[in-house]
Amino acid sequence: MCAVATTVASSSGPGSPKSAPPRRPGYGQLLRTPGVAGFLLSGFAARQPFGMLTMGMVMLVEHTTGSYGNAGAVAAVTGVSMALFAPQNGRLADRHGQRTVLVPGVLVHAVSVVALAALALADAPLWALFLLAVPAGASVPQVGPMVRARWAGKLAGSPLLPTAAAFESVTDEFTFVIGPVLATALCTGVHPVAGLAAEATLTLVGGLLFAAQRAGLPSGAHHNPAAGPDGDTERGGATTRRTGAGGPGSRTATTRPPSALRVPGVRVLVVAFLGIGVVFGGMQVSLTAFAEESGHSGVNGLLYGIFACGNMLSGAAVGAIAWKRPAHGRLLVGYTALAVVASTLWAVHSVPLFAVVGFLTGLCVAPSLVTGYTLVDALVPARARTEAFTWLTGAVALGQAAAVTAAGRLADAHGSQAGFLVPALGTLAALLTLALLRQRLVPATANPADADPADAAEVPVSGV
Repeated sequence: MCAVATTVASSSGPGSPKSAPPRRPGYGQLLRTPGVAGFLLSGFAARQPFGMLTMGMVMLVEHTTGSYGNAGAVAAVTGVSMALFAPQNGRLADRHGQRTVLVPGVLVHAVSVVALAALALADAPLWALFLLAVPAGASVPQVGPMVRARWAGKLAGSPLLPTAAAFESVTDEFTFVIGPVLATALCTGVHPVAGLAAEATLTLVGGLLFAAQRAGLPSGAHHNPAAGPDGDTERGGATTRRTGAGGPGSRTATTRPPSALRVPGVRVLVVAFLGIGVVFGGMQVSLTAFAEESGHSGVNGLLYGIFACGNMLSGAAVGAIAWKRPAHGRLLVGYTALAVVASTLWAVHSVPLFAVVGFLTGLCVAPSLVTGYTLVDALVPARARTEAFTWLTGAVALGQAAAVTAAGRLADAHGSQAGFLVPALGTLAALLTLALLRQRLVPATANPADADPADAAEVPVSGV
């Protein structure tokens, strides 16, 4: 429904022999790459805070205060903080290495989340929860972009690299949906604080294990600069260029990775991912209210799980296909389907019907997410990609933050149906932006890995 895959065998004329369609190496071949299991498994655990944090906070704060509005406001502070700091964390990892940023980050995050949960259970004033929500969001580890950087280091020049990019898009999308399901199950089946407790534990253990893995570390990430031709070296993503003949008159110039936001297409993708974040945030809060109104509070987890199932199925399929249609065209088609389906959520009044519409909504989210991440590789110079991915991740967090606040207030005042208007309006606004600015998503003819928006004549030595 959301996107149509096409693979073609072309011929030059009626009598010409047909050529086999190009095939992308499969996920199985990718996962058999030596040395990747360690950073993949630990990285998957460390990614869960993105999906679990918002839902865990909503359910705990609603339990202790009785207000979806208050719960959404606390989650919103966390989301805004995450969105503001995620790109900065990405740039710091580019410059100083992943371990240097990740280890203190996961420690701060775990302490902040545990402290916030303890204060919520102690009926602390709302301002105290807001205060701790800031470091909890700011310190969310940006493991997804770091794993992408490791794939690039591990598979540089390999035909498996596009498969790795698709795999990471699917994994990111999987994280967006499985985290809330896990948090909901823990909060409803164990205790309202169990979701945040598990989130803090997974972040700490997974983050430290991920930091301990050396496989695929980008050049300079472990302080072992890689020398390139003409005397260039890279330290954590910043290129150092020696000029002159190397004698007393030579000098050293260091260029920092250019900001990914200088690429117009990235700014358009940020708006698209804001809309996707609105779907996640609006669904999380409004589904919880919908389940309580129906008299079956436990059905919340089931319904979100059905939504997540649609995401995972379409995400795995979209990432595995070698597409004929250009990515920017697929994004517009997929996003149109998402906006249409999301616009029907507010009119659903029964649990069985919501299961169907929720599944269709999930089917339509994944193509937009996977395609958006794919476009980054075509639009952004290599040295700025880690930051570009964190801008998109931060946009989802910001969209979630806005949606949980708006949907929470609407659900408190007018019921869950009013809360479901938030995903409808958010996706329609983002779709309008995509339609008006779609030309900015068309990649340049030159390979962006060989061009720098700060200086078109400079060729980066290497990149993430």
